[in-house]
Amino acid sequence: MPRRAIPALVLSALLLPMSALAGSVFLNGVRIDGVTNQKFEKVAAVRIDDKGNVHIDAPAYAVKLVNAPAAPAPAPAPVATAPAPAPAPAPVAPAAPAPAPAVAAPAPAPAVAAPAPAPAPVATAPARITRRYWLVTEQSAVGMSEYDIDLYVNSRWVRKLRNGEDQVIAEITRELQPGKNTVLLMAHKVASSSRRSESPQHVFKVIIGEGNEGGGNVMIDNPLIRFQRTAAETDNQTEEFTLTTR
Repeated sequence: MPRRAIPALVLSALLLPMSALAGSVFLNGVRIDGVTNQKFEKVAAVRIDDKGNVHIDAPAYAVKLVNAPAAPAPAPAPVATAPAPAPAPAPVAPAAPAPAPAVAAPAPAPAVAAPAPAPAPVATAPARITRRYWLVTEQSAVGMSEYDIDLYVNSRWVRKLRNGEDQVIAEITRELQPGKNTVLLMAHKVASSSRRSESPQHVFKVIIGEGNEGGGNVMIDNPLIRFQRTAAETDNQTEEFTLTTR
C-alpha cells in the first residue's frame, strides 16, 4: 500500500510546477490560447518571455477574433485564419519635393496687326467689245432748234451733227474701246440775227446706246446716253458722259 502511493505523489509533484508555469501563446502579439492542430510556416522568430508566454512572429499570418465581447468578460479563443499572402511593405512617404525654381513668365508675344482686308476686285475691261453701239439723232422740226452738236469720244473729235441735216444713224462701235469710254457732246447756238423759233417744242435729241441692225432698220434696245437742246435755249452747252462697253 505505502509503495504504490509514492509514485503518485512524485507524479503530482512533477505535474504541479508544469501547470503553474504554463504561459499563453501569442501570434503576432495576439493571444491564441486554445488553438489546436495548426502548423505555422515562414515564422520569423519565436521567443519565450520571463512569464513563460510564447511569442510567435509570423508576418505571413493574420489573427482575427470571432465574436469578441464588448464587456471585460474573457475574450473567446482567437481563430487563426488561413495563411494570407505576405502584405506589401508599408509605403514610405516620399520626401517632400524641393520647390521648383521660379521661372520667369515668358513675355507676351507682340501683337500682330491684322492684315488689311483685300481690296474689292476691280472690274476688268473685256478683251473685246461684244455689242454694237449706235448714235441716232431726232429733230421735231429740222433746222428749228438752231443748234449744231460736236461729238468727241475719248478726247477725239468724231463728227458734227448739224441743225439743218436729216436724221443721222451711225454706228460708233469702232470709235470705242473695251471698258470705260468718255463721250463729250458740245452744243453751239447757230442762230442768225433773227431766230427761226423760240419754242421749247422744237427739240434736237442725240441718243447713243447698244442696238442691232436688221432689215435696213436700226433699233437701240439699251439707250446709254441722252442729250438734247431746244429752240427756246440760247446758251452753248457741253456735257460729258461715261460709256462702258460690253
